[in-house]
Amino acid sequence: MDENKFSELKNGVQEIIDFIASKNGKEANNKLVEVSEELDEMLDHAEEDEDLIEISKYQVLLNQLQQRIVSLDGQL
Repeated sequence: MDENKFSELKNGVQEIIDFIASKNGKEANNKLVEVSEELDEMLDHAEEDEDLIEISKYQVLLNQLQQRIVSLDGQL
């Protein structure tokens, strides 16, 4: 799979983290949905085991970030 795609995912995850840090739960959630859709698309087309492993790492990370966004909304 194209390393550029993983680079784009990494940048998207960083944006989510930045939104969480600035306590902007709505934007963080919107970006999370966008990145999740990209990840699902990549998963549909993944053929190599290494790609599947990398995608699963991002899935776990996005789940953790989603939990953080939910807790952030609870604090507001």
